Amino acid sequence: MDEIVPMAVVPQGDDIPNINIGQSYDQHYTDAEIHYENLEKLAAFFGRNMPVHYHDRFYQLHVILNGTVRVHLDEQSYTVKGPMFFLTPPAVPHAFVTDNAAKGHVLTIKQQQVWELLGGMEKSLWSSNSAIRTPLCVALSPGEDATAARMLHLLDLIGEEFDQQEQQRGRALQALLQLILIDVSRLADQGQPQQNTRKEDVRIFHTFNSLIEQHYKEHLTLDQYAEQIGVTEARLNEICRRLAGLPSKRLIMDRIMQEARRLLMFTTSPVTEISYQLGFKDPAYFARFFRRHAGMTASQYRQSQIQE
Repeated sequence: MDEIVPMAVVPQGDDIPNINIGQSYDQHYTDAEIHYENLEKLAAFFGRNMPVHYHDRFYQLHVILNGTVRVHLDEQSYTVKGPMFFLTPPAVPHAFVTDNAAKGHVLTIKQQQVWELLGGMEKSLWSSNSAIRTPLCVALSPGEDATAARMLHLLDLIGEEFDQQEQQRGRALQALLQLILIDVSRLADQGQPQQNTRKEDVRIFHTFNSLIEQHYKEHLTLDQYAEQIGVTEARLNEICRRLAGLPSKRLIMDRIMQEARRLLMFTTSPVTEISYQLGFKDPAYFARFFRRHAGMTASQYRQSQIQE
């Protein structure tokens, strides 16, 4: 494959992208009613810092097993230690940052599938104010809570079942998903973690990430980003450290590295050409930049992905 498939996005509101995962990552998402992936594989493709976006007509359940997770659901912001989960109904803007070593599960489910699985159940699960219809962020204590422990076990089972090609696979996935959604509704009653920031700070953080997406190949300075947002460089850095646990400059570097890894994994372009595509005028500088952030050369990284 000579060209990387671009992330499929559609602007909404203030240019919040609608990410079509099927077109961006795995065509199977487009056809599947239920899709499972482990967090590590998705993070290798999309990065650990996922800027604000939404999914039209899809529910998504992220279960993070370890590390610190910073989640932004619409205009609400949380910092939670794993294990935890967050649920995003269709069209709800969300963003999140996970630790580099974080592991977990990601379920992407067509909204019609969720409606069908829950439609015949108790009205409390399907009312207009039901937990399943609102974004959720819930800390889990599987050692103390049997429901949390069961949900994590069910996620392991759905991951195993997803990789099978046996008869009745679809029915098995539906049955497991229905139990998981029931547990999500039960666990939602525990309440969500305390919010940890102001809405204005979340807006600034989202705006910064949006600008990074537009300009990371131009290698703008932090002062130029801050000027476009209308804040000082110091305030921008403080907000990024608080909401993402990372300095503002690191977020820019991570986006460049994310694109570099994609190009190395999914294209056959020479490393020199990739450096120019990413806005580097000197391929030697790109080589040093990549090695410093990845701990290996670009060629070594590409070879490691081929061997996997």
